[in-house]
Amino acid sequence: MSKTNQTDRSDLPENCEGCALRGAGWFCDLAQNALRALDAVRYASSYPKGATLFAEGQTARGVYILCRGSVKLSTSASNARVLITHIAEPGEVLGVSAVMSGRPYEVSAETLSPALVTFIGREQFTQLLSEHGGVCASAAQQLNRDYHAAYEKARLLGLSGSTTGKLARLLLQLAARRGTQTERGIRMKVALTHEELGQLIGASRETVTRLLGEFKSREILQTKGAIMLLRDRQALEALLAT
Repeated sequence: MSKTNQTDRSDLPENCEGCALRGAGWFCDLAQNALRALDAVRYASSYPKGATLFAEGQTARGVYILCRGSVKLSTSASNARVLITHIAEPGEVLGVSAVMSGRPYEVSAETLSPALVTFIGREQFTQLLSEHGGVCASAAQQLNRDYHAAYEKARLLGLSGSTTGKLARLLLQLAARRGTQTERGIRMKVALTHEELGQLIGASRETVTRLLGEFKSREILQTKGAIMLLRDRQALEALLAT
């Protein structure tokens, strides 16, 4: 982890066992003995938006538990084109596949917002796996999440022929995960730039801006800052076949 990416440590919880951030279904939702073992080897840091946790192709030094904030995982081509493969949320652990396989990190990880992250070195994580069944189960659950994220990405890129259909599918996925039903439609917070939305569907920033403008003019969608209001879900679903 780059020290230059870290901020002050004043807001970091003293230990995982008493952490108020920890929730059900999180990687660190473990029995007390496993939490104490995790506490003994973890290193927690606070990061600003835009900090790189690790880079694609880098030797896997360990895993990163996301305690607060969000992180984008991306891969890039030789022509500098970037594809975001997943947006990680609190409770997920990053780098598990690379550490367990002994291979370099498959993707790059960059914070999308100020984030609290716990790092566990490769050797220490491997020891936790060998000594605590709960840690193994949590690692397996994360690998399962990674599989479904890859499956969802394949559906997003492969099942919609047009960029319009891909953006419509992405917005529907975001609404399903983050949306709240209101009288006016589905309200969701999407703290992603048009460029990042394009990187999620393999399109340019200009194309995303144009399509969002069309969705607004057709009263399918309203936006105000990071808040999106999906007003006509059926109209968006009809675009999936385009």
